[in-house]
Amino acid sequence: MEIVDTVVASPVFRLLIALGVGALVGLERERSDSAGFFAGSRTLPLVALLGSLVQYFFPSLLIVGFAALGLVVTVAYAGKIVVEEDIGATTAVTTLLVYVYGAMASHSEEGVVLAVVFGVVTTSLLAAKPWMHGLADRIEEREMVDILKFLLVAPVVLLLLPNRETDLLLGLNPSFVWLMVVLVSGISLGAYLLTKYFGAERGIALSGALGGMASSTATTVSLSSKARHGKLPSVYAFAISIASMAMFPRLLIEVAVVNPSLLPTVVVPVTAMAVVGVTLAVAVFRRRPEEDVELDLSNPFRLRPALLFGVFFAVVLLVSREGARAFGESGIYATAFFSGLADIDAITLSLSSLSADGEITEEVAATGIVIGAVTNTLVKAGIAAFFGGREVGKKVAFVLVASAATGLVVVLSMSWIL
Repeated sequence: MEIVDTVVASPVFRLLIALGVGALVGLERERSDSAGFFAGSRTLPLVALLGSLVQYFFPSLLIVGFAALGLVVTVAYAGKIVVEEDIGATTAVTTLLVYVYGAMASHSEEGVVLAVVFGVVTTSLLAAKPWMHGLADRIEEREMVDILKFLLVAPVVLLLLPNRETDLLLGLNPSFVWLMVVLVSGISLGAYLLTKYFGAERGIALSGALGGMASSTATTVSLSSKARHGKLPSVYAFAISIASMAMFPRLLIEVAVVNPSLLPTVVVPVTAMAVVGVTLAVAVFRRRPEEDVELDLSNPFRLRPALLFGVFFAVVLLVSREGARAFGESGIYATAFFSGLADIDAITLSLSSLSADGEITEEVAATGIVIGAVTNTLVKAGIAAFFGGREVGKKVAFVLVASAATGLVVVLSMSWIL
């Protein structure tokens, strides 16, 4: 351990890290033919080395070095506009960032880690240019406005809300409630954007998986409605089943964020449900998709649905807490059952939070989450039958009922063992 600490603290090691980060970003710029007049596979490593050397030996001159580099970049950028008639500033901004990353590498051990992380993130963003442009072409103007409004309002609301339990909300923490709203909306938005990017041309199976991560219930309704008029009920049943199974990774992400210590207890029954469901869906519905479908999903970064979820989550959290105090485990399980009829996110976040605060045990929280997941899974089977017709409903029910039964068996077995 002492050897590792010595190496990390070594100036040579930190200078090499700076060079590596600069080289990584520089190679991407060179590969994409975006270097132009400057900042390619040789210049960017040198810029990172400059930032690292100045920070290590002349920290008081760091801002002077940044200003001097900014002047050089400005001149090069102006020449690029005149000669190439290209006003893109990505490489210019990247050059300044690489200087900062180099300085971070020499600043501290934490700076070394952050320099590497942000260097990789920067490279990934630069390399993702075609993907991001394709995504931008698929997002409608109104959707973009909704996303921007949410991104502007979310941090403001978080700063204005008190970060403490308040009597007005019966002991709930308003800041925590809103933070959970942002978490759920963020997960949904990520999956929604992937759905928009890949589009219907990738087939309804992938659409079901991505749509299920964004909103498994909305995806089930959309696919079931189209299945009634589609020519391939087995394919639609497969997509609906996969959409329902996509709920489980989302559930595990929420648990991991709110209460990581609960994750090992929850992951076994939830993973078992997902594995059984996916395995049965693949085994039963062997036929490959032969038609595409456009999912009827709405942008999850809209204020009104977010506020409604916030209210629902607050109610579920309050009922779960008071139910645990008044009725013990039975109160938790009853709340989980009824909450699962409408939404799995609220009960997952609520029980994870109560377990983190020590108000309920991890075993009770995990059992409650599984009960909510089982209820929600069975509800989707009913939705498939109602909107998709008898044939689709029977096929979907076979998979989802088996998945739900697996979850109950595993969680009960775990409770007996414990």
